[in-house]
Amino acid sequence: IGDNKTSVTEFILLGFGDLPELQILLFLLFLVIYIVTMAGNILIVVLVVTEQHLHTPMYFFLGNLSCLETCCSSTILPRVLGVVISFSGCVMQLYIFGSQAATESFLLTVMAYDRYLAICNPLRYTALMNRRVCVELASCSWLGGFLFNPVIMAWIYRLRFCGPNEIDHFFCDFMPLVKLSCSDTHLITLAAFLLSSTATLIPFLLTLISYAFIIVAIVKNPSSTGRQKAFSTCTSHLTVVSTFYGALAIVYSRDSVDTDKLLSLVYTIVTPMFNPFIYSLRNKEVKAALGKLVGKK
Repeated sequence: IGDNKTSVTEFILLGFGDLPELQILLFLLFLVIYIVTMAGNILIVVLVVTEQHLHTPMYFFLGNLSCLETCCSSTILPRVLGVVISFSGCVMQLYIFGSQAATESFLLTVMAYDRYLAICNPLRYTALMNRRVCVELASCSWLGGFLFNPVIMAWIYRLRFCGPNEIDHFFCDFMPLVKLSCSDTHLITLAAFLLSSTATLIPFLLTLISYAFIIVAIVKNPSSTGRQKAFSTCTSHLTVVSTFYGALAIVYSRDSVDTDKLLSLVYTIVTPMFNPFIYSLRNKEVKAALGKLVGKK
């Protein structure tokens, strides 16, 4: 693997520093995005915790997803315009981001499984998706996400970085960081690819399988009202899944830095901001809970 001797002790995240004339505008834009993201997702968590009629498995997992989105935004957004970061800080940011991405992938799969049980096994849904099962599924998603890549992080610590130390990205992503190493990175790149594929491809396939059964059940439903209700409970989740996996697939199948940065904004910054709106604007129960909360205030 190599040794841990390195002449580089810190990295420069270039971010969008190549657009100096837009720095103030970008700062204000990302500040607004951060405030909206935090407010929207924290509001969802508050509603799920305080409103009794939202104490269901679907909203329990939605609350977990919103909590994850606040953490993800706080990990990425403060450094998006470019900053100097220590080597240890860079590796830690990469670990936290990778863990959060894996956790989100697992949570989206669990939410798809929840919808599958609710639509395909409605009579047994309450028994199958009880409180204990919900807590276990959410705990496994979080724990699995954060235990997925510590070996890769330890491996990165063993790489040698001789310079340059400029990362042409707005956060410490794996490939931009590893490309700066003067060690042989073929094995770690292969290992990271296999791990990330396992953390995203398998959950994605399980999500597709869940929705395949859901679609079949909806088509077989003789009631048009029943079909519409079943479909409406899935559209929000499908929108989030499509955006998340679509952006990931495009970013990691291309080798264009500028395109990668723009598309990375989608799943690291834009998606966490829009998720609360996607779930609330299309959901009567969330809107009703929000109206009730505003009425109390």
